[in-house]
Amino acid sequence: MRPIPTRARAFTAAAAVGVVAASGAVAVATSASAAAGCRVDYSVNQWNSGFTGNVTVTNLGDAISGGWRLTWAWPSGQTVTQAWSATVTQSGANVTATNPSWAGNLATNGTANFGFNGNHSGTNTAPTSFSLNGVVCNGSTGGSPSPSTSTSPSTSTSPSPSTSNPPPGNKVDNPYANARGYVNPEWKAKAESVAGGSRVSNNPTAVWIDRTAAIEGTEDSSSNGSMGVRDHLDAALAQGAGYIQFVIYNLPGRDCAALASNGELGPNDLPTYKTSYIDPIAAIQADPKYKALRIINIVEIDSLPNLVTNVAGQPGATAMCDTMKANGGYVQGIGYALQKLGAIGNVYNYVDAAHHGWIGWDSNFGPTADIMLEAARASGNVKNVHGFITNTANYSALRETFFTVGTNVNGTSVRQSKWVDWNQYVDELSFAQAFRTKLVSIGFDAGIGMLIDTSRNGWGGSARPTAASSSTNVDTFVNESRIDRRIHAGNWCNQAGAGLGERPTAAPAAGIDAYVWVKPPGESDGSSTLIPNDEGKGFDRMCDPTYTGNARNGNSMSGALSGAPISGAWFPAQFAQLMANAYPAL
Repeated sequence: MRPIPTRARAFTAAAAVGVVAASGAVAVATSASAAAGCRVDYSVNQWNSGFTGNVTVTNLGDAISGGWRLTWAWPSGQTVTQAWSATVTQSGANVTATNPSWAGNLATNGTANFGFNGNHSGTNTAPTSFSLNGVVCNGSTGGSPSPSTSTSPSTSTSPSPSTSNPPPGNKVDNPYANARGYVNPEWKAKAESVAGGSRVSNNPTAVWIDRTAAIEGTEDSSSNGSMGVRDHLDAALAQGAGYIQFVIYNLPGRDCAALASNGELGPNDLPTYKTSYIDPIAAIQADPKYKALRIINIVEIDSLPNLVTNVAGQPGATAMCDTMKANGGYVQGIGYALQKLGAIGNVYNYVDAAHHGWIGWDSNFGPTADIMLEAARASGNVKNVHGFITNTANYSALRETFFTVGTNVNGTSVRQSKWVDWNQYVDELSFAQAFRTKLVSIGFDAGIGMLIDTSRNGWGGSARPTAASSSTNVDTFVNESRIDRRIHAGNWCNQAGAGLGERPTAAPAAGIDAYVWVKPPGESDGSSTLIPNDEGKGFDRMCDPTYTGNARNGNSMSGALSGAPISGAWFPAQFAQLMANAYPAL
């Protein structure tokens, strides 16, 4: 166990306290004969005189356009104090929740989710009826309203059972502790196909679910492998593994600031993301067959930080990032994923938190934490987040051995060097620990843990410094002393000179749940040239070794290897380099 406070958690399934009241969601007012119907799932986590509520409304009738409005009445004097992902107002006992500006439409079988904090006076009876756009919900279309069902709110000591997921269990503080990790047999075989690969092929790596087809598995094993989610879970059971890691990675408008990792879903495909991607994954992970496995989900890398650093007013702004910030697709998509997956008793969600070379500046650090809290609240309960991960699929050094952010060279702070560029952090470990403190301070659980992806940040080999520079010039000192040998800290694609980092290890430092290999070493970051494919993965010049850069990397050379395939595909030359430059050495 890491030396930080033990988690005190209350777990509720998303539909654990289902209040299915009476009939139908209307379509637009002009559709007088449209079929109407809806269902509302309502759950709470309560304490003393306060509680957090989570509401999911499903439109079972014709599509709604132009805005939705959900109303209910409190039976025992509750009051709403704060809400997210909807505008919630209250007059006496009557409560009205209306859609946010960016989510006014509700497709047939589409869902809207929002949450709120409230107060109660000791009795917290659930509402007996909900109405959507003036029509009472009963879980069906048409017909007379059926009798409503009222259930007492769930509490931390007695979660109600769910018909779709196993009841939430007592999740452990650190899912990596005292557990054997799943070794992906497809990655293992690829690793062992390269000379010397058997030295590391038994390390646990994450399974990337980077497109809908990967859920059930594909015949084409060129990118990520052909096994589906259930195949991997079955293999984990067969291995006797204690935990398995998945990367949830298919948001609408995915990775809005890069092209190599674009996905199959367009910017307005949030309903598809929910019903065709997250829901099937949740259904498989919730199978009681896997209840003894600790299922760890790395949730949507390269998403939320983009809404801070790559939107209008920032040097790296893109139109797609502006769109995803405006339409709420990232926040709502991640909120939905956290809600559905976090409701499963043996599932642990870790949200991607970029890396120090991305959000280590004060102007990015706090705002990124804030938008992560917004996404967590969109799930209905911040405790759907078990922790965060930094450096996913990146190369930032775990520790800079020969200087810290407080080092001065001939009276000049290393922060003034071109490499550090006024960043508040110079390595991943110090950043991850500080970011954890920030996240707790704004409202996340005091027991959250951090992960650091060390799969490719070893930077060993002959280029690794063995002592601090003796130069009195701050730029020379930093460049000669730094472990991270990239041309620029903004370079992220198939970096030349990189090596395997620390092997997967549980509880290696204060506040750190584990060092992990989430990016399977040897799987490409993106193609060096344009390669047509049916996975939605584009060509990003940052993967082109001849590219001279942009504002995000200080107009520096990309530092990328040549001959790389599309992202996720096997890149044996890179894997050989990673082994040669491993630190600790193999």
